[in-house]
Amino acid sequence: MWRLIVFWLLMACSDGAVFADTGPIRIGITPAIVHDEYLLMMDLRQYLERKTGRFVELLSRNSYRDTIDMVKHDELDFAWVSAYPFVYLQQNFHARLLAMPLLDGRPAFRAYLIVPAGDKITTSLLDLQGKFFAYADPYSYTGHLVPRYELRQAGKDPATFFAKTFFSSGHKRAIKAVASGLADGAYVDSFVWDSLAIIEPGLTAQTRIVTRSAECGSPPIIASQRVSERDFTDLRRVMLAMSADPEGIKLLKRLHIDGFVAGDPKAFDEVARIMRAMGEL
Repeated sequence: MWRLIVFWLLMACSDGAVFADTGPIRIGITPAIVHDEYLLMMDLRQYLERKTGRFVELLSRNSYRDTIDMVKHDELDFAWVSAYPFVYLQQNFHARLLAMPLLDGRPAFRAYLIVPAGDKITTSLLDLQGKFFAYADPYSYTGHLVPRYELRQAGKDPATFFAKTFFSSGHKRAIKAVASGLADGAYVDSFVWDSLAIIEPGLTAQTRIVTRSAECGSPPIIASQRVSERDFTDLRRVMLAMSADPEGIKLLKRLHIDGFVAGDPKAFDEVARIMRAMGEL
C-alpha cells in the first residue's frame, strides 16, 4: 500500500519527468556488468524510481538467452546487455540503442584472454590447444564469439581445438573458473574483469591477462521496439544526466563507469560483421 501512496505522490509532484505510461519500467540486467551486487542494484532501482516517478523492476538473469527471449516476448522494456545480444535484437526485433557506458572515458570495451596467474608460458589463444576452455555464454561476443572467430581465422576448428569447453554462465564465473584452475583459459568482458579488479582484487589476481582484443561498443542499454518514444527519450535523459547529478555520480562510481552517452549503433558494426562471418546473423 505504501508503494502506491508514494507513486501517486510522485505523480502529483513531478516536474514533468514522469513517464508516459503508468506501469512499471522493466529493465533486464545481464552478466555484461557485475550484476550480482544486490545492494548496488537496489540503490540503482531506487534512483531510477525517484528520477522517473515510476516503479522500476530490475530483472537480473545469468543467461543472455533469457534476456533476449524476454525482450522478444515483451517481458522487458529495456535491458543492459552486451554487444552480441544488441546486434541480434537490433537486426531481428528492431531493438534500439538507448545509451552506452563510458569506460575510462570511452564508450568501448575489449575481450581479455585470461589464464591462471601461475601460467607464465601462454602467449596467445593458440597456445591453449588441447586444454580446458571456459566460454562465458553462447550469446557473448567477448566470451564466445571472439575466441571461435580467432581460431577460425587461424585455420583451426573451434569444435576440436580444445580438449574440453564449457559454458560458465557469465563472465564473473568464467574468471572464477580460470582462477580456480577449473579452466586453462577464457575470453572475458574487460568491463567485468576491470570492475572485479577493484571490488574483488583477490580473484582477478589469480588470473593473468594474455591478450586484449580490438575495441568494440561498450555493453549497451537497449530499448524494446514496443517502448514509446516518450519513455525512450525520458529514460535516456535520466541515464545521460547521471554524471551531472551528485547522487548519480556516487552510483556511477559504484558501477565503475564514468557516465552514459547516447552512443552510435555503428560502434557495433564489427561485431555484426564477425557474427555474419560465423553464420550467426
